[in-house]
Amino acid sequence: MPHSFNNIAIMGNPMDAAALETVCAVVEDLVTRPVSVVVSSKLPEPAAPARHADTDDADLPEGADLIIAVGGDGTMLYAARHASAHGIPVLGINRGRLGFLADIRPEEIAESLTAVLAGNFVSESRMLLHAEIVRAGVAVSAGYAVNDVVIKRRETARMLDYRTVVDGHFVNTHGGDGFIAATPTGSTAYALSCGGPIVEPSIDAIVLAPICPHTLADRPIMISGSSTTEVEVLRNHDTDADVSCDGELIGGLGAGDRLRIVAADRQVELIHPPGYDYFSVLRSKLYWGHDRRARETEAE
Repeated sequence: MPHSFNNIAIMGNPMDAAALETVCAVVEDLVTRPVSVVVSSKLPEPAAPARHADTDDADLPEGADLIIAVGGDGTMLYAARHASAHGIPVLGINRGRLGFLADIRPEEIAESLTAVLAGNFVSESRMLLHAEIVRAGVAVSAGYAVNDVVIKRRETARMLDYRTVVDGHFVNTHGGDGFIAATPTGSTAYALSCGGPIVEPSIDAIVLAPICPHTLADRPIMISGSSTTEVEVLRNHDTDADVSCDGELIGGLGAGDRLRIVAADRQVELIHPPGYDYFSVLRSKLYWGHDRRARETEAE
């Protein structure tokens, strides 16, 4: 079914001056079009005509046809988690560093919005993960992740010992700094720096990657998106761990606790301007085909 974007919600990074400037530009553009605009209450009053309202982020997606996220990929992840709960698509305007998810440049705002509002865009669905901390058989905390679920040792230089089980089958006992479960979207984030593969977003798979493993043979693996992964922290000098979803802490993991990770029962729809090409994004952001020595020389 084709989208009709009549009610647009705007989220942004309230701590980023460049993002706030771009929010103003987006609002100024949108109020000249036949759409209603709702702005996150976390953002300062945009310097634009008054035809908009301020709404808390938890309520922002309700009634919206589209969320525009202005900032870096962190802002996109934040917006995507809110949007996925309501089935609202997300369009990103990049004011961050890399911009794997937010792919519209500020100078392209007017052109891109014209195309998207006219129905000329690329749409894709991205997997989310659901993580649940289980203690003594009871779920005590949970969260959703667009990029990754991360377990990291807490406030210690000691190794974290943990074991992994996939679909009831024992996989390995690990020692190191922690563990990552990443979606295909998150395969280009933290998991990539741990040696994980880049996974094309349409593939139904989850990347499991140990962080700084003590054993060189302990390598990342890719499993089916329908699989259930359980991670249990083992007792080692009372070392505890923290669990985060997309960088946001959801709780602690102690000896005997289990973290259960599955593909969520919802996805997020990302909207891209015409001509979007995932592999072009990879080439641009990872500098494939570029001589880094030449760029470093120019920077000097």
